[in-house]
Amino acid sequence: MHIGVEYFVSVSAIVFGIGMFGVFTRRSPLILLLSVELMLNSCNLTLIAFSRYWGDQSGQVFALIVMGIAASEVVVGLGLVVAVARRKADLDVDRLTALRH
Repeated sequence: MHIGVEYFVSVSAIVFGIGMFGVFTRRSPLILLLSVELMLNSCNLTLIAFSRYWGDQSGQVFALIVMGIAASEVVVGLGLVVAVARRKADLDVDRLTALRH
């Protein structure tokens, strides 16, 4: 049984939409990081789906690079969240100005 690329792209679009909804509606920095990760992973799914569809390995290599960038983004983001939490500041991203000084 062969699954077409359109199914992978539709699942990727749904996951990207969930991530975008999380970015636009949530105020917690942790939820924002998770939502951005969902969006990046949906892009990776699309890259790998088209890579397999065309029989080329370059999309899979690019997906690995994006995963490395996403991991570094999480490290920096979680470091900022821990720094703000240690200062006992509010973790609302609209009012987050504790690290400016």
